[in-house]
Amino acid sequence: MKIGLYFGTYNPIHVGHLIIANHMAEFADLDQIWMVVTPHNPLKKKSTLLDDHQRLEMVYLATKDFPKIKPSDIEFKLPQPNYTVNTLVHLHEKYPNHEFSLIMGEDNLKTLHKWKNYEVLLDRYDIYVYPRISSEEENTALKSHPKIHIIDAPIVEISSTFIRNNIKEGKNIQPLLPPKVWEYIDHNNFYKK
Repeated sequence: MKIGLYFGTYNPIHVGHLIIANHMAEFADLDQIWMVVTPHNPLKKKSTLLDDHQRLEMVYLATKDFPKIKPSDIEFKLPQPNYTVNTLVHLHEKYPNHEFSLIMGEDNLKTLHKWKNYEVLLDRYDIYVYPRISSEEENTALKSHPKIHIIDAPIVEISSTFIRNNIKEGKNIQPLLPPKVWEYIDHNNFYKK
């Protein structure tokens, strides 16, 4: 089975994440998309994150009606901070019959050379890249790498930061969230302080 790993802090998961995950499930040659909830991204401040299990619950609520998209807590049990290369080693041991690929935005592809053991990732894994609007210079060398697959997915410019900031400001951002995720956030008064 070909699994696309879509990593994120999902703080919170929003419709943009679902649009990308569903597009990859339907239009890339992947059997399932696992939305891997990252407890601590080395490039983000941990203090801004909701509890790991609350974010996992939101991903579960958002994906339960999508049979090809699954929430994953695989990184919860691994040493912090998480590095993708270490997670992939662990996944291979746990699921030896699955073939894993990475899903990332074009913005992440531009900084891939800064990732721990990025050469190993490029050597061993297919990487499915969705477009992002960016003013930064293109890394065309990586785009032409045989393991990189540029997917013509919709460009979605919604950010979890935008959602958190606007909940705090009392704005109605309900259309940007899956309904069950909005209910969960609203019921628990998340992001209001």
